[in-house]
Amino acid sequence: MKNSMKKIWISLFTVLLGLHVANAKPKKPKYKKPKKVIFLIGDGMGLAQITGAMADNTAINAFERFPIIGLSKTKSSDNFVTDSGAGATVFSIGKKSYNGAIGVDSAGKEYDGLFEMLKDKGWGTGVVVTSSITHATPAAFYAHVGSRKSEDEIAEFLIRNHCDIAIGGGIKYFKDRKDKRDLLEELKEKGYTTIVDSSEIKSVEAKKLIYLLANDGMKKESEGRGDYLKKATEIAINNLSRNEEGYFLMVEGSQIDWGGHANDFQYMKSELLDFNQTLNAVLDYAAKDGNTLVVVTADHETGGLSLIENKENKSTFKVNYSSGGHSGIMVPVFAYGPGAELFSGIYENTEIHYKFKKLLNIK
Repeated sequence: MKNSMKKIWISLFTVLLGLHVANAKPKKPKYKKPKKVIFLIGDGMGLAQITGAMADNTAINAFERFPIIGLSKTKSSDNFVTDSGAGATVFSIGKKSYNGAIGVDSAGKEYDGLFEMLKDKGWGTGVVVTSSITHATPAAFYAHVGSRKSEDEIAEFLIRNHCDIAIGGGIKYFKDRKDKRDLLEELKEKGYTTIVDSSEIKSVEAKKLIYLLANDGMKKESEGRGDYLKKATEIAINNLSRNEEGYFLMVEGSQIDWGGHANDFQYMKSELLDFNQTLNAVLDYAAKDGNTLVVVTADHETGGLSLIENKENKSTFKVNYSSGGHSGIMVPVFAYGPGAELFSGIYENTEIHYKFKKLLNIK
């Protein structure tokens, strides 16, 4: 009898304990907050681009160094297949928009982007690209215009001081403009160091810097650009590190996309390998620093690239492009450092904005 009663009490206790656990509210996970963020965008870079470019790579594969991987859905507000304007706008303002938009929502309404929010917190901000600094992706982080084609107008937004460092091409949007304004002189009056130099990039120390190295987009890596992207990123990191509160740097491998549009695999590959070299340098820095979050993704995939069987040499592949434009396939997200685990899973591209806001305590 005693044993029977004992078993009944144990069973009852187990049931009650189970009900308590079932009804208990799960604790929200706490994420370590980064003090610095380096956000790298491989424009047009899908899984096929990464797979193909890295297939015979003998250097360190930076993508294999990331412990956290997610997938981002890329459609825009008006098209299942996004462009870079809408694709980067979601990262900056967290709202879907129409193709061609820069820093505005689908109704054309302007919203503060991450750079403006972070400047209010005393953070440094910057962009480094292989396109012009007024091109769609970098523009979405500091400008608000209805069309990505308005690059003269986009350049004027840099005078508002929301972007401390900008390195890339685009001389013609600052000098020899239709309105005759010399924006480089105006930027100097705002405290910027401005450099125009189409030769090899050189180290410079300046808390606020506009460094232009080409009339429009930079030359291809295969045409002798060298390790510009890596050096420019290191210059930006060095100067942004002067901001004691922290910094947010966006680095774009712009011409991965251009190789895709041209259906030129070798062009795309050389640009992606250059991006890989920059990634490794950034990851080395982040590993040593300990307080830097590194996130890598794409705004969309370009070219509808697939790698198909090569019956003549089965140890390699044949390249197949289905389009000269973008595709609507999901793109990968890689993350390393404090808060990286927040970027796992499958989500809309807008969520990347809100994940950054959560980690950086932006309301």
